Amino acid sequence: MTVAFKDWVKACQQRVEKAAENNLPQEALIPQKLHSAMRYSVIGGGKRVRPLLVYAVGQIFDADPENLDLTALAVECVHSYSLIHDDLPCMDNDILRHGKPTTHAAFGEAVAMLAGDALQPEAFLFLVRTKLPAEQRIKLLELLAYASSTRGMCGGQAIDLSVVGNQKMTIEELRLMHSMKTGALLKASVLLGAFAGKKTPSQHDLSQLEVYGNAIGLAFQIVDDILDVVGDTAELGKTAGKDALEDKPTYVSLLGLEKAKELAEEQYLVAAKAVEGLSEGLSGKERLIEIADFIIKRTH
Repeated sequence: MTVAFKDWVKACQQRVEKAAENNLPQEALIPQKLHSAMRYSVIGGGKRVRPLLVYAVGQIFDADPENLDLTALAVECVHSYSLIHDDLPCMDNDILRHGKPTTHAAFGEAVAMLAGDALQPEAFLFLVRTKLPAEQRIKLLELLAYASSTRGMCGGQAIDLSVVGNQKMTIEELRLMHSMKTGALLKASVLLGAFAGKKTPSQHDLSQLEVYGNAIGLAFQIVDDILDVVGDTAELGKTAGKDALEDKPTYVSLLGLEKAKELAEEQYLVAAKAVEGLSEGLSGKERLIEIADFIIKRTH
């Protein structure tokens, strides 16, 4: 019997939480404060959308659960490091994340910066420690490194910093920036799940998964921009209204609220069509549509 989506989400969140508790350096190890900051930043917060994608696709391609735990944790560590740095005073200068003080607010700027620095190599160690054949581990390392690089997340963040206060950005430029800053790691999560499996994904299925990953990456960012306008700080778990305050170009500022909502819905349809185009005989595909629906309808 198929497990209800909300129960499946909870089970995946618990798995990655346990993996983090067991595999991140313990607080008692020297340097204790740095390890405490790393665990504080990863454990006990977030929707775990990227791990959900790893688990969903990994299950389609018959991956071992233990390998998926480490792969999902690796992605979440990179994501957490990016949030730590994103919140620093030299970047977005925010003091609230996941409903609690940001890492630098709790531990100081220097420790927070080092916690982010340390989480990145830790992520790659987790991928190396999977029990996958060497070729698959190398592929996972390549995918996560590329998505985190200047061609992905870091490059997108650099562009974002350069355009604060500039409302002249075109929609095409905005889309490129967010395909790197937000979309690259979401798409990588999809592909990591595929390459962690026992079944080898066909080129056709990889192409469909890339379309899906690109669509949900765009939808995720559009919804983020919408929630920054219509959400409240308590529900979001982070400061609402910062984009407008800092005069950042967003999908809402460039398109308007209603057009932004329409674009998000369009991307959901693109994602759903890509899932429908996956090869016959692959089971568990409905989870990917449920995740896309979850991304579109989320309120935080």
